[in-house]
Amino acid sequence: MSVFINGIGLISPQQTADPALFLPDVMEYTADYLQVINPNYKEFINPIAARRMSRLIKMGITSAKIALADAGCQMPDAIITGTGLGSVEDTEKILTEMNAGEQLMNPTPFIQSTYNTISSQIAITLKCHNYNSTYVHRTFSFESALQDALMQFEEKVAANVLVGGIDEMTWNHLQITRRAGHWKTDPVNNLKLLSYHTPGAFAGEGAAYFLLGNERCLSTYSTLRDVKTIYNREKATHVEDAVKTFLSANELDVNQLDAVILGYNGDSRYDGLYDQLGSGIFRQTQQVWYKHLCGEYYTSTGFALWLGANILKHQLVPAAVRFNNLNPDRLQHILIYNQYQNINHSLFLISR
Repeated sequence: MSVFINGIGLISPQQTADPALFLPDVMEYTADYLQVINPNYKEFINPIAARRMSRLIKMGITSAKIALADAGCQMPDAIITGTGLGSVEDTEKILTEMNAGEQLMNPTPFIQSTYNTISSQIAITLKCHNYNSTYVHRTFSFESALQDALMQFEEKVAANVLVGGIDEMTWNHLQITRRAGHWKTDPVNNLKLLSYHTPGAFAGEGAAYFLLGNERCLSTYSTLRDVKTIYNREKATHVEDAVKTFLSANELDVNQLDAVILGYNGDSRYDGLYDQLGSGIFRQTQQVWYKHLCGEYYTSTGFALWLGANILKHQLVPAAVRFNNLNPDRLQHILIYNQYQNINHSLFLISR
């Protein structure tokens, strides 16, 4: 079932907080991980209330409000969030206080450390008493939230659904997970990410919310036609078959794709899968990448969906995200393909 992307709010390491702008300038960093550019939260959240909120919650509320304003909607029929980690910062505060010894602890970080706090705080801010849910499925978190939203429309219980993906990175979390080989061991330049050829991804963070609707409006970016998750496909040929099956189910084939957005993250152990697909079934398709702009995190496909929707709306593939230069005559259908360590694979299909 197709639904319309009518509004988007994205807070990322790029200048994306203003929906009217589409990558006006690409930000270049040399860092251990990419941090979001924080907007002026006082414009969106009462300063008194914001004092007790963690950075992640402020990111979530602000990006949600931007999406609603972009679509001209005041109250969604449902709020659905996907997050892989929830509030890492608040969890670290709890553990730090516990490690300091027996004492009276501040309850606020404990309350805000639960995964569903983001959706809950958005609902409280909007005074929304409708359906509210959070999915915590690692790199399938945002995809699961979208699939729930599609079911809300299919069952005709909602006309407008606010759905998002949000995760943050902290220095402590980066250092701990670096030991497991998840990330680059040294600072890298984000615009030269694929030149390093070393194990480990380049970490990032972001908050993306989308106002999905059952009707097209003046602000519509594109249609979201389908979302699919695939677990543990070991070979590129298996992924090729899955892509063909996915497109066939939506009455398309690879030759009808105008662009494909691929989740290259700089990890030399797994990026080869994209190379195989790029020289295989996608060799005649405009290839796009995005994680050099936002970094790798559990819900980074939110950034990819923002990118794809804007490409269709503006009929433009910015030079900064082009992986090849086939210059399609039209931009009608875009496939988003992402994989995490060749275990979790996800597919999105969007159309103009």
